Amino acid sequence: MASGLQPAAGMPAKNSAGKETRWIMTGDKLDRTVEDKRALVRKLDAAGWGMLFIWIGIATLLRIGWGVGFLGIGIIMLAVQLGRMRFGLRVEGVGLVMGTLFAAAGVWELVKTRLGQEPVPGGLWPILSIVAGVALVASALLRKRR
Repeated sequence: MASGLQPAAGMPAKNSAGKETRWIMTGDKLDRTVEDKRALVRKLDAAGWGMLFIWIGIATLLRIGWGVGFLGIGIIMLAVQLGRMRFGLRVEGVGLVMGTLFAAAGVWELVKTRLGQEPVPGGLWPILSIVAGVALVASALLRKRR
């Protein structure tokens, strides 16, 4: 734009392709356009899914076991959320919870294999069910009204 002026927050603007976009203000600085953020989200999601399928293929071909397989899936899911955070995008709660659960299941399986028995009587699933239920109830109680 001429003379270094930028559109005000929320004001429509045309990008180089002629499509209308909106500028976003964060603090006092101009941030990426909504369109740029959507493109970044699509790239991160595609990279995450790609890494996930590659990992599943490698884990299956090498027959590395459930523990390492689950742990790898959890790490990939958490890495995608870390990427979202790094680029200033909203972290997805579901991805964060599922990544943590897969990582926990992987560690559990590795410990179980090492010990030759369940680390806690009754197994992992009852514990994960309780944790997931508490998290859902807490999120419902703490959620802000829109």
